[in-house]
Amino acid sequence: MSLDDRKLEVLRAIVEDYVETREPVGSKALVERHQLGVSSATVRNDMAVLEEEGYIRQPHTSAGRVPTDAGYRLFVDRLTRIKPLSPAERRAIERFMVGVVDLDDVVHRTVRLLAQLTRQVAVVQYPSLSRSSVRHLELVPISTTRLTLVMITDTGRVEQRLVEMPAPVEPGDVWELRRKCNEKLAGQKLADTPLLVQKLVEESAPERRGDMACLASVLLETLVERSEERLALAGTANLTRGGVLDFQGTLRPVLEALEEEVILLKLIGDLEPSTTRVRIGDENQIDNLPVSVVSSGYGPGATIVGGLGVLGPTRMDYPGTIATVRAVARYVGDLLAQN
Repeated sequence: MSLDDRKLEVLRAIVEDYVETREPVGSKALVERHQLGVSSATVRNDMAVLEEEGYIRQPHTSAGRVPTDAGYRLFVDRLTRIKPLSPAERRAIERFMVGVVDLDDVVHRTVRLLAQLTRQVAVVQYPSLSRSSVRHLELVPISTTRLTLVMITDTGRVEQRLVEMPAPVEPGDVWELRRKCNEKLAGQKLADTPLLVQKLVEESAPERRGDMACLASVLLETLVERSEERLALAGTANLTRGGVLDFQGTLRPVLEALEEEVILLKLIGDLEPSTTRVRIGDENQIDNLPVSVVSSGYGPGATIVGGLGVLGPTRMDYPGTIATVRAVARYVGDLLAQN
């Protein structure tokens, strides 16, 4: 059934009132609070149609109505007016992020900022190694047979590995190994490095091939085989701010999900550039997880290197949350581009 404009306005009013008051919404309250231009009886009829179509429901007898997941979905897709951040809100983001010193600082400030601005649980994925490029490789001698390999990516992520050499290596040889590695790998996507690392071995002088082969095995482990992703989390206490109908009466499945990085990556990852994704309830494709997730990819320019977002009850301020997540993602991307 196609809903006419008046019924859509009634649905918008129900969503907005329920998000604000945390109480089921009745027809009398809608007429009093909104300029709908019709009587309570007409609003009741419209609500009956919305309920029949599955957009609102009655949580218990003699109560008003609350939106369903389908109602929130329709609200987000057709009725949400994305409100731009105010100048004060933009200044708050800039002040919070000024003076960042490294990638860890960027991620931890970002996740705290998101949690404070949205009053939801915030999740930020560290820049994924699989989406990053090599900026620089450093070799630091520890002893004549031990080196520390330090890889710095274009997103500021730093990885370190210990290299056990087969025989003592002179400082000049360490310098030459470092030069050849950077010459071949700097600026390359990590996903494209395996063949280049192999060429480093093949192109080495016979007397240095053993050293390069040893270094290459650690390089491959660092560049390619490291599959785990890192996340930062903040604002878990915000889950307790809700009403009795939030999370279907129990926080247990939500708290369990927050302990599983695989689930969190599924919720906020795999995003396209310049998109903000909203998933509501069952759309998250995770059983018994009655939450909404607003997420966005971030990165320098048009390159997405990670995801960030917020998780909370389906009774969420979608216009404000979408605007905040979008603005913070853009700001973090600009920070990475500048660095």
